[in-house]
Amino acid sequence: MASSSSTLLLPLGSSGKRISANYQGISCAKVRGVLVRCSNSELTVKAARSRGYMDQFCLTKRRDMIGLLLGVSSLVIDSFEAEGAGLPPEEKPRLCDGSCEKELENIPTVTTESGLQYKDIKVGQGPSPPVGFQVAANYVAMVPSGQVFDSSLEKGQVYIFRVGSGQVIKGLDEGILSMKIGGKRRLYIPGSLAFPKGLNSAPGRPRVAPSSPVIFDVSLEYVPGLEIEEIEEE
Repeated sequence: MASSSSTLLLPLGSSGKRISANYQGISCAKVRGVLVRCSNSELTVKAARSRGYMDQFCLTKRRDMIGLLLGVSSLVIDSFEAEGAGLPPEEKPRLCDGSCEKELENIPTVTTESGLQYKDIKVGQGPSPPVGFQVAANYVAMVPSGQVFDSSLEKGQVYIFRVGSGQVIKGLDEGILSMKIGGKRRLYIPGSLAFPKGLNSAPGRPRVAPSSPVIFDVSLEYVPGLEIEEIEEE
């Protein structure tokens, strides 16, 4: 039976003589008294490739584990941040909180000739803003179910407009004209005084159908021109 071992032949200087010997599949060559051992070349290549695949596999696993740990830590941090904010992510800032809602049940409803209804959560002080004056107000706009579709609180700034000049919907104009500075009111605006063309829905925002009733919680923060005139008179 022919031997399956391979022989590595090394040239000996310029004479071109070669000396080789095989030991159980391992080739040996003696060159000038130095014994050089080398394994079967095919087995060596396979072993090297196996080690390379194993190293690559281990590296991939380590990377996957690191990625998993980073992902978990990120989720933990995000959950702590959400809890630290004090409010669930889906809850939006309101002008009238839970206790305020309970108080509203005992506050009488005022109905105007136009069909606008309102409840005064807090009555302000001083005169009401004249038509055409600029007013600064905060508002939270909702559909009848209570879902918020617009809010100055979320935008982080008061809304300034000329009251009674048609810059806002009719129900909001009318409702603010009879408020006093520092007052807070809930407006139940009928469809005829709301949005004739409606409002499209947005991510996290309900759709407002054309001429459908809406609810506005409003606080009249200040009336710039009116405050200046009152100071000058005093």
